[in-house]
Amino acid sequence: MGVLHVEWIWGLAGSLIITGAAYWKGSLSLSGLAAAVLLGTSMFALGNLAWFGTLIAFFVSSTLLSKLKHQRKSAAESGYAKGGRRDAGQVTANGGLGLLLCIGNAVWPDPAWWIVFVGVMATVNADTWATEIGGMSKSIPRSIINGKLVPAGTSGGVTGLGLLASLLGGAFIGLVSGWFSQMIELEYEVGSFAALIVLGAVSGLMGSLADSWLGATVQVMYRCNVCGKTIEKQSHCGQKAAQIRGMRVMTNDMVNAVSSLVGGVLCLALSVLIF
Repeated sequence: MGVLHVEWIWGLAGSLIITGAAYWKGSLSLSGLAAAVLLGTSMFALGNLAWFGTLIAFFVSSTLLSKLKHQRKSAAESGYAKGGRRDAGQVTANGGLGLLLCIGNAVWPDPAWWIVFVGVMATVNADTWATEIGGMSKSIPRSIINGKLVPAGTSGGVTGLGLLASLLGGAFIGLVSGWFSQMIELEYEVGSFAALIVLGAVSGLMGSLADSWLGATVQVMYRCNVCGKTIEKQSHCGQKAAQIRGMRVMTNDMVNAVSSLVGGVLCLALSVLIF
C-alpha cells in the first residue's frame, strides 16, 4: 500500500474518532459530521500533521467552549442563525477556506499558503471564542459601528470579555500551529515560534472584528413577526421572519468565510512587514 493511501486512512481514522465523539455529544449534526470527516481527512492526507492538528485544535476547543454555561447563553443564542449543533454549512464556512489553502500548498508548495492558513484558522477560532465566552459576559454589548448599547446576541455587538477571548483564541491557534511546526520540523519562514503566536493573536482579533463589522452592516437580518426580536435566521417562534436589512447572500456562514479570508490576508501581510 502506497504512502499516500496510508495518509488517507490515518486521516479518516483520526477524523472519525474526533468528529464521531462530537456527534455523539450533540455538537455536530449528521451533515456536519460528514463535512467535518471530509475536511479533516483531506487536510491530513494533502497537508501534514501541522495542518490537521491546527484544524483539530480549533474544532476541539470551540466544541468544548460551546458546552460551557449553555443555559446562560441560550437566550442570546436564540437569535443566532446557528446554535451549538454545527451543520455542514457552518463546518464549511469555518474550515472550507483552510482546505482550499491546503490543496493549493499541495499543488504549488509555498510558505505563504501556511501563513494565510494560520490567519484563517486564528480568525474562525477567535470569532468562536468571542461568541462562546463573550456570550457569558455580564456587560451589555456595544455596537462596533457607533458604540451604542445593543441587546445580547446582536450581530456586530462586542464586549470587553469577547475582545479578550478573541485575542486569546487567535493566540491559541498561533501557539498550536507553531508547536506542530516544530514537532515535525517544518520551517515556514516566519521568524520564530513566538512570531506565529503574535501573528495568530493579531490576525485573529482583526479578522474577528471584521466579522463583527460585516455582521453589523451587510449581513442579512430578520425580525420575528411574533415576538419582534431582531434575528439572523429566517424563522423564529415557529413562523417565517421578515428581512429588515443586509444582503440576502451575506448569511452568517458567508460572513464567517469572508472574515476568515480577511484574517488570512492580514496574517500574510503582517508576516511580510514585520517578520
